[in-house]
Amino acid sequence: MSLRIVVTVKYVPDATGDRHFADDLTVDRDDVDGLLSELDEYAVEQALQISENSDDDVEVTVLTVGPEDAKDALRKALSMGADKAVHVEDDDLHGTDVIGTSLVLAKAIEKAGYDLVISGMASTDGTAGVVPALLAERLGVPQVTLLSEVSVENGTVKGRRDGDAASEQLEAALPAVVSVTDQSGEARYPSFKGIMAAKKKPVQAWDLSDLEIDADEVGLDGSWTKVDTADERPARTAGTIVKDEGEGGKQLAEFLAGQKFV
Repeated sequence: MSLRIVVTVKYVPDATGDRHFADDLTVDRDDVDGLLSELDEYAVEQALQISENSDDDVEVTVLTVGPEDAKDALRKALSMGADKAVHVEDDDLHGTDVIGTSLVLAKAIEKAGYDLVISGMASTDGTAGVVPALLAERLGVPQVTLLSEVSVENGTVKGRRDGDAASEQLEAALPAVVSVTDQSGEARYPSFKGIMAAKKKPVQAWDLSDLEIDADEVGLDGSWTKVDTADERPARTAGTIVKDEGEGGKQLAEFLAGQKFV
């Protein structure tokens, strides 16, 4: 038997960088370095573990929707051990929200062929966390989300979802969509051999026409959500210094209360 796993990954702005909005109130990606979303690394790791622990022939494909630089995210996933990649790139995708993104991803997943889709729990830039559910709805398959443990056996995906007070054991028949949390297992570092091998792995490039999607279904004009206004973060000011001359604790308490921290 064979098992086709598609891992959705996102190229995101580096959270440690100084991020800004462009004139159209989308994130100015030219002004900050990008990288593979850390939460998506856990999804790649779980796909690779399923492949390594399976007796079946498993193929792991990583899929991203983004600008040309998004290839860097795919190369990172390929260097971790994924088999091949798909990059959906089109100028008309600029400004697409999660609704449009889920449409593009679903069309690409169907075109690539799949038995299991694995996503991270959220992206580190938008943090909406709804794409896995939207994908499952568009694909018409079950969703098993926020898993801290996942496995595949006999055509069924199984996993554990940990809550504050209890853990649930969940399962669904394939094909299915799952998402994994940052508690699912530390993602591996690419080895030198993996980095070199990634350069030879295939990266398929598709645009909207390849997926039979009209431009007005995506982009800023097709988005269901938009940023109307944005203000620059205020410049950092000097902090308040409390000099303790016997009343330091009282002054500190008053300051915290005044800032509504307590």
